[in-house]
Amino acid sequence: MKARFLLLAALLSASASAYTVKKGDTLYSLARASGVSVDELLRLNGLSSPELRVGQIIRLPGETAPSAPKPAAPPAPAVKLPTVATSAHVLNLPGVTITAPKSLRMGDGFVLRLSGERAGETTVRFPSEVGEDVRQPNEQLRPLGAAGEYVVPGRVVLGKETPVVYEVRLGDSVVKGQIPVRSLGQPTQHLNLPPSVSKVLQDPERAAEDAAVEQAYNRRTPQAWTKPFAAPLANVKRVSSGFGQPRTYVKGGKVAYHYGTDYPAPVGTPILAVNDGTVVMAGKYPVRGGLVVIDHGAGVVSLYFHQSKVVVTAGQQVTRGQKVGEVGTTGLSAGPHLHLEIRVRGEATVPAGWMGRLWP
Repeated sequence: MKARFLLLAALLSASASAYTVKKGDTLYSLARASGVSVDELLRLNGLSSPELRVGQIIRLPGETAPSAPKPAAPPAPAVKLPTVATSAHVLNLPGVTITAPKSLRMGDGFVLRLSGERAGETTVRFPSEVGEDVRQPNEQLRPLGAAGEYVVPGRVVLGKETPVVYEVRLGDSVVKGQIPVRSLGQPTQHLNLPPSVSKVLQDPERAAEDAAVEQAYNRRTPQAWTKPFAAPLANVKRVSSGFGQPRTYVKGGKVAYHYGTDYPAPVGTPILAVNDGTVVMAGKYPVRGGLVVIDHGAGVVSLYFHQSKVVVTAGQQVTRGQKVGEVGTTGLSAGPHLHLEIRVRGEATVPAGWMGRLWP
């Protein structure tokens, strides 16, 4: 078998021509157009993973390149490719190539990428979630995508420092991989909120608020977005409280994580939907204050806290950049700001990892 691979690589190399990668190209689409497999293109180009970047020169099977090549075109401008990981490791099943991040941090959202003729037939689980404080641990997931290019979204729960273990199954064939996880290394923040603010934590309506949000986390609807995620506030870049900060709200209180990112802004600043979806909650609540929750499908939900005014209603379809409310300081808040959360199957992920990308 090894001799056959070496012979095939030699034949391909002898009749290969240079190709400049364009936006939207994947190794799978180029392999399919060339009539070869992804593995054969990996060997032909000496690649360890199927990642491609715009402007990259690779060799494709075809006519031998002319001895006097045309002048090289100007280098392509740098383009961010939101759907291609910058570092990854690769596993394989028959007809399927699985690409995973090399490492993760607590609170990261991420995707496993599956390419190949049978990628859409696979199922994926994350068995490392068993025993963790997560919703629906080890849930069986079907890949999202088409035409041999699929993703499965994952998340690293805050507080987790053990590797993420994933399992991809195709019929009777199973492959397992693991991704190391690093701590955020943030010190505990003690807010010591005054009783006039912290009293909402004991509000008798808080249980109903939490139960309604949990229902939103349990939704499993089709993916609603086709464009990268966008910022929730126009021209507001400053962050007052970062994602994942361990904190106490009252003196001697229990340590909890900050599950979103806080953007300070004047009261009345328009709040914008980060992407297309359906509003599943919209109203005033004791802890989250003026709240909008948008289901984007694929288990992805965004939440917008502390609004002074909510301008959408539950059941309404919204588009990326549409106004959903205005910044305020309602609920558990000590000053005007937007608290934004983006959750994957109920677990918080760092919002910055989504901005300008289709997937983190």
